[in-house]
Amino acid sequence: MAGKIRQMIDSVIAQRAMGNPMLEKIIKTKMILKGVNPNKFTLQSDDDPGVLEKLERMLTELSYLSQDPANAASSELGESFGARDQTTAAPTVKKIDRSDIIAVCSTKDTIDEIANDISGQLALFDTKLLLFFSSSRFAPDEISRKMQDALPSSMVFGCSTSGEIVTGKMLDDSIVAMGFNDQSLIDAKIEIIEDIKDQSGVKKAFDSFAGHFGESVAEMNPKDFVGIILVDGLSGAEERIIETIGDLTNVVFIGGSAGDDLKFTSTHLYANGKSYSNAAILALLKPGTDFTFVKTQSFCDLGKSLHVTKADKENRVVLEFNGKPAAVAYAEAVGTSVEEAPNRFMHNPVGLFIEDEPYVRSPQQIMDNGSMAFYCGVGEGMELSLLESTDIIDDTRNAITRAKEELGSISGIINFNCILRKLELKQKNLTKEYGDIFSAASTIGFSTYGEQYIGHINQTATMLVFK
Repeated sequence: MAGKIRQMIDSVIAQRAMGNPMLEKIIKTKMILKGVNPNKFTLQSDDDPGVLEKLERMLTELSYLSQDPANAASSELGESFGARDQTTAAPTVKKIDRSDIIAVCSTKDTIDEIANDISGQLALFDTKLLLFFSSSRFAPDEISRKMQDALPSSMVFGCSTSGEIVTGKMLDDSIVAMGFNDQSLIDAKIEIIEDIKDQSGVKKAFDSFAGHFGESVAEMNPKDFVGIILVDGLSGAEERIIETIGDLTNVVFIGGSAGDDLKFTSTHLYANGKSYSNAAILALLKPGTDFTFVKTQSFCDLGKSLHVTKADKENRVVLEFNGKPAAVAYAEAVGTSVEEAPNRFMHNPVGLFIEDEPYVRSPQQIMDNGSMAFYCGVGEGMELSLLESTDIIDDTRNAITRAKEELGSISGIINFNCILRKLELKQKNLTKEYGDIFSAASTIGFSTYGEQYIGHINQTATMLVFK
C-alpha cells in the first residue's frame, strides 16, 4: 500500500497546527528530529512500517490531548502560585518594568553566606519565583534547602552547572539567580519527574498542569505559556523527554541539562528545598509580558554530507556513515586521520539541517570498533552535514539584536549555553566579550551538558527572552 504515511503526516500537522504557519514549522521540525521528514513522502510513497509506527504513536498522543482537563490529577510534588480560578485571573500584562525581573549572583565561600547574600540582594523585591544555577562545588541537598529557606514564600528551583552566566559576566564557582515578581509572572507551576525512566512522568506532570491552569496542555496558547526544562545531564534521557513533551503540547519548553564542572560524576536538580538526580524538572510559566526564543549555534555548512547508514540511537552511537565505519567516514570528510579526528570534534561537529537551520550533534568519542559516540541521539537515515565553527561573539550578538527588534525591548534573558561553547570561548580568551553581550538586560544562565529547544541539541545556546 502507498500513500498512508503522507495522509497520516497531513493529519498530524492539521490537528496540531490548526492553520498556524509558525506552529506548522515547529511540528515539522519535531517530526524530522524524530526521524520522519514530511518533505520525503508523497501519496505515491511506499509505506514504511517503522515510519507508520512513529506516526501512529503521534496520533495516539493526540487522542490523549483531547481529554477533559477537569479530570486531570494534581500532583502532590508540584509547587504553584497564582489564581487557580481562570475566570477571575488577571489579564496578561504585555508591558512590564525592567525592575520586575532581577538577576543577582554571589561568589561567597559558604552556602550560608551565599544564601544570605542572595536573599539580601532580593530583600526589597517581592520574589514570586526564583530560578537559580549553582556551581557543583556546593553540597546539593544543603544548597537547595538553604536557598528555599532564604525565600520561604517563593517558588525556588534550579540545577548544578559547569559555569554560570549573569548580567555582563561569565563566572565559575558561583550561584546566579533570577527573580520574578507578580508583574513579570502571572502564574506558574513546577513538577518534578523523580525517576527519569518513568515513561508516564511527563503525562503525569501535564495532567497536573491542566488541573492547575484549568485547561489541557493541548489547548494552551503557546503565546501565553512557556515551559522550562532542566534535566540530569548524565542521564542520557533528554531526547525521550523532550520528544514526549513535543507530542503533548504546542507550548515550547526550553532549557538545559545540568552540569557538574566537567567532573562527569553526578549532576543535580533543585526544587522543594530538596536535590534530585536521575530526574527532570518541568516548570510551566504564564509570563506577564511577551517573550521569544533564541537558538544560536555559530557554525557554517562545509557542504560535506554524512548519511547515517547504521546507528544505535538509544545509546547515541553511529556505527556507519555512508556505508563505512563512522570514524573512517568522518575523518575522510574532515580531511584527517582517524587517530587525529577527535581533535576536530569541537570545531567540526555535524548537523541535521531543517529549513537551512542546523540542529547540532556533537561527537564524543571514537569507539574501538570504529563507531562514534555522540552527545545527542542520531537516527538511521538522517542526512547530516559537516559543520565548521564560526564567530560565537558576532553570532550571539546578532541573535540578541534580532530578539530585541522582534520584542521592541528586553527585560530578561535565561541562557542555556553549551559547555563546549564555553570551552571554545575560553580557548580563544573571549569569555569577557561573551559576557558583555548580556550587559544591557537582566540575565542568568549556565554552561550545560546539552540544550533543549524543540529537540535535544548540542553546541548551541538556547535562550528564553522576555520583553
